Amino acid sequence: MTRFLPLIDSTEARDELLDSLALLGSLIVSSKSSTIPFNSHVLVDQSDYLTLDQIVEWLDNGVDKVILPLALTKEAIGVVPKERLILLLDVANVSAVSSTVCNAVSGVLLKTPDIDLDLITSVSKFFGNSLIHVLSDSLNPPSMQSIRALFAAGGNLVLPSSQLTLSPTNSTQLNVVDVFLAPITSDRPDGLFPTIVSTQTGHSLGLVYSSVESIRETILTGKGVYQSRKHGLWRKGETSGSTQDVVSIRLDCDSDSLEYKVIQHGAGFCHLERQSCFGDACGLPALEKTLVSRFDSAPEGSYTKRLFDDPQLLGSKIMEEADELCRAQTKEEVAFEAADLFYFALTKCTAFGVGIADIEHSLDRKAKKVTRRPGNAKPQWTQKPLAPAASLPSSPTSTSDGPIRMRSSDLSAVTTEERAALLRRPVLKSDEMIEKVKPIVSEVRARGDAALLDFTAKFDKAKLTSTCMFPPYPKEGMQMPEEVRLAIDKAYANIKKFHEAQTDGATLEVETMPGVVCSRFARAIARVGLYIPGGTAILPSTALMLGIPAQVAGCKEIVFATPPRPDGSISPEVLYVAHLVGASAILKAGGAQAVAAMAYGTQTVPKVDKIFGPGNQWVTAAKMLVQNDTDALVSIDMPAGPSEVLVIADYTANPAFVAADLLSQAEHGVDSQVVLVAVNLTSEHLANVETEVDKQAHALSRVDIVKQSIPKSIIVQASTIEEAIKFSNDYAPEHLILHLENASDKVKFIENAGSVFVGPYTPESCGDYASGTNHTLPTNGYARQFSGVNTQSFQKHITSQEITPEGLKGLGPIVATLADCEGLQAHANAVRIRLGMKA
Repeated sequence: MTRFLPLIDSTEARDELLDSLALLGSLIVSSKSSTIPFNSHVLVDQSDYLTLDQIVEWLDNGVDKVILPLALTKEAIGVVPKERLILLLDVANVSAVSSTVCNAVSGVLLKTPDIDLDLITSVSKFFGNSLIHVLSDSLNPPSMQSIRALFAAGGNLVLPSSQLTLSPTNSTQLNVVDVFLAPITSDRPDGLFPTIVSTQTGHSLGLVYSSVESIRETILTGKGVYQSRKHGLWRKGETSGSTQDVVSIRLDCDSDSLEYKVIQHGAGFCHLERQSCFGDACGLPALEKTLVSRFDSAPEGSYTKRLFDDPQLLGSKIMEEADELCRAQTKEEVAFEAADLFYFALTKCTAFGVGIADIEHSLDRKAKKVTRRPGNAKPQWTQKPLAPAASLPSSPTSTSDGPIRMRSSDLSAVTTEERAALLRRPVLKSDEMIEKVKPIVSEVRARGDAALLDFTAKFDKAKLTSTCMFPPYPKEGMQMPEEVRLAIDKAYANIKKFHEAQTDGATLEVETMPGVVCSRFARAIARVGLYIPGGTAILPSTALMLGIPAQVAGCKEIVFATPPRPDGSISPEVLYVAHLVGASAILKAGGAQAVAAMAYGTQTVPKVDKIFGPGNQWVTAAKMLVQNDTDALVSIDMPAGPSEVLVIADYTANPAFVAADLLSQAEHGVDSQVVLVAVNLTSEHLANVETEVDKQAHALSRVDIVKQSIPKSIIVQASTIEEAIKFSNDYAPEHLILHLENASDKVKFIENAGSVFVGPYTPESCGDYASGTNHTLPTNGYARQFSGVNTQSFQKHITSQEITPEGLKGLGPIVATLADCEGLQAHANAVRIRLGMKA
């Protein structure tokens, strides 16, 4: 039960304080915060310009409740469920609230100068005894006596994080533990609090007791600490090694006992080396424990090991058992078939490091969604009956989910806030992913090749004896169809020709004043790591786009990293490109572990100075993590996000061409960003484009992805070319395609874009593969400040200067004067000692 809600009001709040507050329940964060945690309450202030769509998106993404001012609350009624809506109200404005609003909210956050219990009781009655959260406007925190009185009256306390501390309570800050324990009472003579300890999924591990001291230490450390009635403070696992990471601490409804949810390590919670004091685990927890054990060290010949080693068999069994569950007709049959399906599904989850707690977390997130999809079955599951007609009741089926359509906006009709929303990308929760990859990066850094081999077996399902391949690469490993080899050769020639033209080989020399010559010259980055996504996919294009500029720049070591195939081999196309560009090593690993190996080096993997290449969110997070570690001393190419295309089209545009260009990016993933800026197009012309999008999409093998990405994409209608280009420059797309009359004349007006594709016969896919330009480009709006990968990405520039004695006579007094101005005497002395000047 939550009685105390911290309001994170400072970006300077220490990590230790935030970690401790997160154990105690929901946090209130400002809508201006860069990170909106799952299960938090979001406070929207009067000054925030937010649309209802943005608020619903937060709720869909797992925000527990939104706290809205009165005007926005009125808009939210009927859209946001009552239990997810709290009204933000100044005490002076209570009378302005209508009964409609009173009945549509689950609580009120009351801003008041101080804690006035009579006023709070009156407000509670006015709102039909809704839950009242009280936030004092005072610069100093309320007294503990006032807080206890508020809790006794049934109110909740909201305290800014700036008024909270992990240190002892003082005049300006309250200790977190003191506030959390303010409502709790004990009916025991020893004053201890009964404490139920359970797993993340709510399965009981045991009953213990807590004291104020043990709770304080738990909140400070995040570890399980309790109070033994015989031996005093009990730090769980201090001697046995069976430690606990505490996930949450909750009070019960009567505020006289506690529940700790923990991640239990070691043999278990019980002193008998069992998971629980109430006996061995059973059901799903027992199955999960067994599968995790088998995944780590499955006996040779066991069926579970066979499933882990054969993903195709496992996938077939999941589909088989799902089909049998659908056909089951009795209670016993349903239970039997569901158990089989759970076994195979949980086996796949275990193989990917997904536990029951992760599944429940995902269910909780889905349950919080406000908007709902129709939930129709996909065509391949509706075209044939699951059982004979006599066995199952008949129901109408559909073989179509309806036309695939984009959303539409008119720039002439949108507000400033709505235009800003059109430019906004999805929020990338990079901090969450970085926390997930930290253990992988740390393992590779600590254990080197051994960790790499373990992770490759776990994630890529390839059991290797070595981590790297070194040249000369075996010709038999490069066998491929001749037309593919010829295509790679021609792409290589085009890309190399364009990137050789970019080489910065000449030294720049400028005499800034007589006798003072300044120079700038380029040098290749010595060691570069190129991440090539792979495994089941074949991506020689990325190998070409990264390997060629590294080769042209003259990098001494070029390390490819690419996931191996299940048999431990590298795809022949990628191996062939490695041969063409002179790669010095090929790391047979993917994911965060490959990034870590290149960043820190291992016994066999060379350490690199800069890491390039696209990848999934694990790869991106690992790149961001290592570039901020001074021990790694490694940089990365650029921030990464979902693929993007923006197409500007006028009356000359061919609808089929435009649709094809939109779909070429939409098929990358469900989060792909696709925008069509239509310049004064007729409704008929727009309709033709949408018809082509729908028709071409349904002919694609990746139509299921397109069905999700296109409805989130937008058509922006502009009145003029100038308005369209201004919107594009503000959006700063990764790929910009110009379907315009005299398109080449418009390129000079483009200020922000990763790469521009000019005219109706310049599809984006040509740049992706073989025209010569590079396809590794900035996304997420970073085209405002980043270039795409090019030859100079693999070079750095060094400056030099040479000064003659005469030159120093002219320059030296200037330098000495400025050094004296800054109080840097040694700097000035380095000049004066050469010129014989006096200080």
